[in-house]
Amino acid sequence: MSAAATEVRLVVFDWAGTTVDHGCFAPVAGFVRTFARHGVELAPSHVRGPMGLQKRDHLLAMLRMPEVARRWRDAHGRDWDDADVERLYQDFVPLQMEVLDEHSHLVPGLPECVAELRRRGVRIGGTTGYFREAAERVYRLAERQGFVPDCKVCAEDVPQGRPAPWMLFRVMEALRVYPAASVVKVGDTVPDIGEGLNAGAWSVGVTGSGSVVGCTPEELTSLSEDDRRARLAAARRMLLDAGAHAVIDSLGELPALLDDISERLGRGEMP
Repeated sequence: MSAAATEVRLVVFDWAGTTVDHGCFAPVAGFVRTFARHGVELAPSHVRGPMGLQKRDHLLAMLRMPEVARRWRDAHGRDWDDADVERLYQDFVPLQMEVLDEHSHLVPGLPECVAELRRRGVRIGGTTGYFREAAERVYRLAERQGFVPDCKVCAEDVPQGRPAPWMLFRVMEALRVYPAASVVKVGDTVPDIGEGLNAGAWSVGVTGSGSVVGCTPEELTSLSEDDRRARLAAARRMLLDAGAHAVIDSLGELPALLDDISERLGRGEMP
């Protein structure tokens, strides 16, 4: 007999840009430094487009961008090939590790949000596109700040990263939570939303701390009201267009949204 979903029982968070690294700067720094080492100067905007993917997939997605491919061709006199991908990735790994400590502070509002979820008896998971060594570093840094999910899965733990649902399924299996309609995935990127949708869960986007807005908490606060609204609106449109069931600007809005989702489940609505 299949179980019925009557309330939210599990929330699975993304890491960089959602629970840590407000503005998602660590991957940007790692990729920009990697390409610079190979004579290709990139802007953060070139890196942010594929954010949320497993990091090797992210690298390939960047190289396939016409502008990045052109810059590679200008620097090397030829198109990139598979050997270049491998060299770039091998250089990226240590460069990514170098910047994690600087960019793994908890997102403001996360501790209070987690405390409320714990009070309600909701289980907490985390999934990330980081490779295992980077993921383990981020886990340790977050633990020192008091954030310890019940289950953590990285892209190297599964056959395929986002937007495939395998990481989310691993968390559900480990915590013995089903059906997927009782699960909420929270993230700041299009692949995050895809991960949740492909698992049959509720997909919730978060804007303020994410890669599209791309600001530290201080930078976000210092923006003019019009600029801040425009950036948040652009991120909201992107996540809704990707199929998000709902979008919030900060994790402080999540508990009330979970109430709404549980009410919808009670009326028989499914993701």
